[in-house]
Amino acid sequence: MGVMTDRADIDAAVSGQTVCTIFATAAKKWGDLPALRWKRDGEWKSLDWKGYRAEVAAVTMALKGLGFGPGQFGLIMARNVPEHVIADLGIVHAGGTAISVYNTLAPEQIEYVANHSEASVAVVEDEAFLAKFLQIRSSTPNLRHLILIRGNAPQGVLSWGELVADGRAALERDPASFEDSARAVGPEDTVSLIYTSGTTGPPKGVMYSHNNVVWTLESARRVLELHDETLLSYLPLAHVAERFTSQWGSIYNGHEVYLCPDPAELLPYLLEAKPTAFVGVPRVWEKLMAGINAGVAAEPDETKRQMAQGALAASMQAYRLKRDGQPVPEELAAVVERAQPLFMLLRSKIGLERCHFAVTSTAPSRPEVHEFWAALGMPLYEVWGMSELTGPATAVPINDHRAPSVGVPLPGVEARLGDDGELLIRGGNVMVGYYRDPAKTAETIDDEGWVHSGDIAELGPDGHYRIIDRKKELIITSAGKNISSANLESVAKSSPIIGQAVAIGDGRHFISVLVVLDPQVAPLWGKAHGITSPSMAELAQHPATVAEVRRALTVANTHLSRVEQFKRFTILPDEWSPESEELTPTMKLKRRVIHAKYKEQVDAMYGDPPGGHSVEADRNGSSAG
Repeated sequence: MGVMTDRADIDAAVSGQTVCTIFATAAKKWGDLPALRWKRDGEWKSLDWKGYRAEVAAVTMALKGLGFGPGQFGLIMARNVPEHVIADLGIVHAGGTAISVYNTLAPEQIEYVANHSEASVAVVEDEAFLAKFLQIRSSTPNLRHLILIRGNAPQGVLSWGELVADGRAALERDPASFEDSARAVGPEDTVSLIYTSGTTGPPKGVMYSHNNVVWTLESARRVLELHDETLLSYLPLAHVAERFTSQWGSIYNGHEVYLCPDPAELLPYLLEAKPTAFVGVPRVWEKLMAGINAGVAAEPDETKRQMAQGALAASMQAYRLKRDGQPVPEELAAVVERAQPLFMLLRSKIGLERCHFAVTSTAPSRPEVHEFWAALGMPLYEVWGMSELTGPATAVPINDHRAPSVGVPLPGVEARLGDDGELLIRGGNVMVGYYRDPAKTAETIDDEGWVHSGDIAELGPDGHYRIIDRKKELIITSAGKNISSANLESVAKSSPIIGQAVAIGDGRHFISVLVVLDPQVAPLWGKAHGITSPSMAELAQHPATVAEVRRALTVANTHLSRVEQFKRFTILPDEWSPESEELTPTMKLKRRVIHAKYKEQVDAMYGDPPGGHSVEADRNGSSAG
């Protein structure tokens, strides 16, 4: 009964609201408090809530002056800069639908999104992004207006400065026009399309109504207890996680948002922003952990170093005992208690000393990553969701931290397991559908309104859900065994030099793995092992590297059942990044692409004689076969 009561309660609480109404409320409520902070030419700048809304008003009226309005779509290709969110809200207040596209898209991918949505305006950050749009201009007939945020606007392209000036002039002529435009937007209007970075086929445009966004914000606010936080926005705004947290969430909850335009600059920005809540994908948490561990290992004073490492090990042990419901011995608890100032110091080295709510999302985090952060007094709370659910659907409760767990459904959200263990979700967070794709929509949302997530989950006796695998990513061996590829891949990465691992074995008689070295860690590791100035290709072939990967996979095999164990591996000479074709912008594996691209290497591992390397070395220590 509880879920339905919550649902009705949230429905009533957000009735009639839109992103425009919550933005008006934010400007009234927090007026001259800082809303956005960013760096330009080395200087910090900021905009308060009133100023933020005034900028949005100018952009809204300028867009209307260009003939943009209800039922139209606007594209944005920009990093995490203030103009990005201002353009987004300008498009929305003009009655339109905002679409942020990934900055890594190739021109033909932009062309697909522009033509699929029939977008009529595009706001681009710089001349490099503009070049991509100019290249496809002749094949995107609906795209009438290009607006350039920074740089020299060529003939036929409007500059951001001109746009804002036109809008201010329009507001002077008719001061009530902006409020009229905002009021005309309704809860069922489409606020945004998020194009999923499809691991298979062309991307699908997930449609959100204003009601979807405000409903999900209200549901999340009831459990996540986030008010007036300082956030750092650095993940792509084309992804629902960043959009929901730092853009819509900040408007609803009054957060102050520092904008970091380049994820490679994350550390210096963390040190300046000192966020009170922080969302990271597993790779970010792994890198920050590696940074702290490296810092501790580099401490020249041996006594200090050993004390720090000992305190960390003790705290991780205490966390594991607590997690497993075991008592923590008094001496151990005392060591952990004494080490609290040290843990705070270590957190301050990465700007997270003020962080009281740390979130991990988008993919499973390895157990030792959870143990490390919990030991530092900052447990990672898993939030699970998907683009089709306006972002979050389940979260680990603040008062009931468990890992690995994706927690319990948010208020008003229903969850259940299908016959095959697939996690099904229903609630006010369920998307309107895929834009112009009723067939795909019907595949995802059934007749009773349940979204089929594609994730296989289990429900524990504690009421928490755990994700076991992706439905489409189960490996079924030739012996008919169902094996979770995600599980194998997370244990395979036990050595920091392994950046990516792809488990192979569908329809095969044993499991093998493709390994990609970590582009940051592996070269440093190589230097430390006397491999001088290696290229990634040389490093991939070096006997010391092969031995280290073999060691990691041998350790991994101790955690796996016999049929799951890795038998062979191939170290690829490539670097993978969201810019290369193997990963999506949120670092998920594009399996279809990988299987096609590395078919030769995969087939070789199952050949006679087999290629790659054997995980089990023979007695002389060299690889068998």
